[in-house]
Amino acid sequence: MIQELKILFHQGKQYIPDVTTVEVPGIFRGRPVISTKPTDTVALCAICPTKAIQANPAVSIDMGRCLFCGECADLFPDKIRFSKDYKLASNSLEGLIVREGTDQPLFIDPAKIRGEITRLFNGSLKLRQVSAAGDNSCEWEMGAAGNVNFDMGRFGIEFVASPRHADGIVITGPISQNMAEPLQICYDATPSPKIIILAGVDAISGGIFEGSPALNRTFLNKYKIDLYIPGNPVHPLSFINGVLGLIRAGKKKQIRLV
Repeated sequence: MIQELKILFHQGKQYIPDVTTVEVPGIFRGRPVISTKPTDTVALCAICPTKAIQANPAVSIDMGRCLFCGECADLFPDKIRFSKDYKLASNSLEGLIVREGTDQPLFIDPAKIRGEITRLFNGSLKLRQVSAAGDNSCEWEMGAAGNVNFDMGRFGIEFVASPRHADGIVITGPISQNMAEPLQICYDATPSPKIIILAGVDAISGGIFEGSPALNRTFLNKYKIDLYIPGNPVHPLSFINGVLGLIRAGKKKQIRLV
């Protein structure tokens, strides 16, 4: 008993009562903020290995490509900083772009959400996670989203073992040639209507593997992607809040990811 009390005193309460408002401790890098201060934009863009930073006409960061490595903020601290805002999801690729001079939270656009998502999945959503050549980092975090700390099951969101029991799929990894067919089989086995979520930079853009001949990302051209959740890897809070934003958007014109 004494040992358990020591652990509790040292680590604090692990369960997160409210995953929509809790502050992430430590060195977590969330939504980037870009100032309007002048800088060497050529050098700034050159340091990004995935070309997430662009400077035409103004500096912007595409979080669908961002590795959250922090190199840009370390070398250009007056220009870029990373906040602790973990609500990063969007239901469009355009919504993932952070622009210079703005420090605004991201939104999910209800107008782009299919009606059956809110109507059918608001109280219960079962997902099949597909690791399409992932490195196990996002996969690890997906598992953590359901543990006693984050407990996404309290919202009716759970991962299931079979696509036949799922309402949609969560894709992690850049989708290799070897995983293209299994991914398609998994999607076909999921009953309709179904949703598609891309979790992590590798799934969204290919990450550092973009353009590799070892990839086959044609699956993404066939279907509407319902949710993009950036991260490298995706934080459990980013995943949970993103999914909640998707299924709870309702008829509002815009909704904060809560």
